[in-house]
Amino acid sequence: MTYLSPVIVAIALFLCWNDGVCLWYIKPINMSQEVTDYIKKLQPWQIKVCETLRKTVKSIIPDVEERLQYGKPHYLKNGHYAAVIHAAKDKVSFMLFNATELPEIKGFFKSMSGPERKTATITEGQEVDYKQLGDLLKKASKSL
Repeated sequence: MTYLSPVIVAIALFLCWNDGVCLWYIKPINMSQEVTDYIKKLQPWQIKVCETLRKTVKSIIPDVEERLQYGKPHYLKNGHYAAVIHAAKDKVSFMLFNATELPEIKGFFKSMSGPERKTATITEGQEVDYKQLGDLLKKASKSL
């Protein structure tokens, strides 16, 4: 039997009707073991950031395809790139695709390689507004 690391692996709903009949409904979340292994190898602060970004992506795009590609966690919606997480020595980058219409945020979220891709750069100790990143991801991935 294979065990997953202690991250969210399913969404569970407990449904009950007036006649006393109850049912558990469990919807598995697609978790890549390769991505889990990638995250486990990082510095403690980066693990926390990457796990939170991972949960954010999965909450915004429930049917997202998660895979390790080019050595980094990639997230696809309907076969199209939605986001990438990349950890470097002193930072974590969170790149969003289809981001032309998203505003840049000075010192935090900017275009790196053309307007179609924008990246948030997170460093150790930095306060991160994950809700804001989730909102940006939601807007960028809406049409994918």
